[in-house]
Amino acid sequence: MGPAAETVSGAAPVLQGETLTGGSLTPEDLAGRVLVVNLWATWCAPCEREQPVLVAAHEDAGPAGPFFLGIDVRDDPSAARAWIQRYGVDYPSLSDPSGYLQYRFGAPFLPTTIVVDADGRLRFRVVGEIDRATLDRLVAEASAPLG
Repeated sequence: MGPAAETVSGAAPVLQGETLTGGSLTPEDLAGRVLVVNLWATWCAPCEREQPVLVAAHEDAGPAGPFFLGIDVRDDPSAARAWIQRYGVDYPSLSDPSGYLQYRFGAPFLPTTIVVDADGRLRFRVVGEIDRATLDRLVAEASAPLG
């Protein structure tokens, strides 16, 4: 049994801006896709343990899978870029220097992973280190129509 997943609701915050690696993210990039948002920081030991799980899940899902997005919270951007390179994170990450997105996602501490359905509705939140089985289950549930 993995970490506890809470059911959450409401509209996901608007996610847009320059990514840590110099690209840009627009709401249109996320439209119509299940979204896995991981809030992390380089100073967070559990974030470090779970990062390879997220990278592997993203690679296994491929381009037809969910959109993965990291949000680096209250961190040094150069340290965050080094982290992205060290772990081979090839999905985008936004910087959240003030903790605004952390607050908007209701993430009491790091890491926190949020799963958003293809209609932009918050579905699940896992506070703490997520494991692959839990992540896969939540993505599958968020991919199914609400009924």
